[in-house]
Amino acid sequence: MTEKIKDDPIIDVQGAYSKTEHYIEENKKSLSIIVGAIIALAGIYVAWKYWYVAGEEKEAQKELYAAQTYFEKDSLNKAINGDAQSIGFEGIVNNYGVTPSGNLAEYYLGISYMKKGEFEKAIEHLKEFDSNDQMVAPVALGAIGDCCIELNKTDEGVSYYLKAAERNKNKFTSPIYLKKAGLAYETLNNYKDALKVYQRIKTDYDNSTEARDIEKYIARAKAMTGE
Repeated sequence: MTEKIKDDPIIDVQGAYSKTEHYIEENKKSLSIIVGAIIALAGIYVAWKYWYVAGEEKEAQKELYAAQTYFEKDSLNKAINGDAQSIGFEGIVNNYGVTPSGNLAEYYLGISYMKKGEFEKAIEHLKEFDSNDQMVAPVALGAIGDCCIELNKTDEGVSYYLKAAERNKNKFTSPIYLKKAGLAYETLNNYKDALKVYQRIKTDYDNSTEARDIEKYIARAKAMTGE
């Protein structure tokens, strides 16, 4: 019969608890300061979000409406820089960047600069834009892809088209950017990958506008790959 080992370690629960109490007693002042600081920071954040940002957002919305009006009229310089009555998208980003309207102004700035042919600036602002919107989020990524293509950065453009196609997958934007990716692949003489994305349109988005004539793109890519 095996004898029980007498010196097995035993956890001293009471001793450990006493040490904890002792530590708290000795450091009560420091711990109180830490807890107080956390509560204060939480209060500052709540005040900042629900008072300061909310107040800024109201002003930002007014400015955004004015800039959007110019944007819709294709008065891009006024939309970007504003006029005597408004500060434009640039001013909104600089003055109200923390607000939702400031964020949306980044998107409009990107699209405005893209329309003006200033593709580097367009990319800069579109990358700053942050959204989970079902349509706008993929369109922003796709616009970066368009800018990259214009700058002869085709590989990078394809990458953004594929990101746009995967972002919030839907039957409207996804097939558009898959097709753009396929056409970009063709300019790189990469017909194998072009064929893959064309086939995805046929398989996954057969009811989309892009699927109506996708067979001819598939046939061309197959011919070029020898399939």
